[in-house]
Amino acid sequence: MIDGWTWDETLFAGTAAYYERGRLPYAPGLADALAGVLRLDGRGRLLDVGCGPGTLALLLAHRFEEVVGVDPDAGMIAAARRAAKAAEVAGRSTWLRIRAEQLPAGLGTFTVATFGQSFHWMDRDLVAATVRGMLRPGGALVHVSDLKPDLKPDLKPGDGPNPKEDPRPAEGLPHPPVPDAAIGELVRRYLGPVRRAGRGLLAAGTPGNESAVLARAGFAGPERVVVPGGLVLERTVDDVVAGVFSMSFSAPHLFGPGRAAFEADLRRLLARASAAGRFSVRQPATEVFVWRPVGVP
Repeated sequence: MIDGWTWDETLFAGTAAYYERGRLPYAPGLADALAGVLRLDGRGRLLDVGCGPGTLALLLAHRFEEVVGVDPDAGMIAAARRAAKAAEVAGRSTWLRIRAEQLPAGLGTFTVATFGQSFHWMDRDLVAATVRGMLRPGGALVHVSDLKPDLKPDLKPGDGPNPKEDPRPAEGLPHPPVPDAAIGELVRRYLGPVRRAGRGLLAAGTPGNESAVLARAGFAGPERVVVPGGLVLERTVDDVVAGVFSMSFSAPHLFGPGRAAFEADLRRLLARASAAGRFSVRQPATEVFVWRPVGVP
């Protein structure tokens, strides 16, 4: 686990309602790219660990006979079930509110196990070893995240606004960029200089060196695939506000009685940044790492 921090069930409390609107989608072509590298043929079972509201699992649902998503947050699981019903895959999808550390939970074996920007919140050695034992021969563990080549050292893919990101991608686009650095400063003004995470603090950020963890668990690789992004997306003020409240470090409950004041300040900041209330962003590329168990044909 993360040194000096203990997981608690409030980590993503209240964020599920903001995910669909607030989070940028994975790069187009991700499902096709994974189908190619993993040789998916519509059969087999997918396990999505830390599934959130089903974003990644439902993107891949039609590539498998069955999809199982697990997540410790009740709001996320409820959102995933609703989304599965809307996508007409409820009959062959299962959504369980459990921590990754509670696997295998009698779920059986799987063709592919995915982690969509979730692995860093877990007891990684325990979960990696457990998932390895749940993979069928020829199976794979897949980590999926936004590609952020200039990531600030204490942030990981999926962690949200990154002040080091190059502001130039919005040049020549119809609207100003989202003022991520200013939003980050506003969050710190309300919640303090050390990143919040549930009831605790992440003084040193979330852990890296995923490769060493997976090697210890008996995986070989990775095979790296980058799915290009670059689409120009338009974001409204409401979209940006939802994005802020979808993050663990700025989850709605963290603001307590100051939430309304924070949101009002956030909306004023965004109004100053764009008089039209519109922002332009370039969809990030999606980075995929495929790991395969050593000694399993």
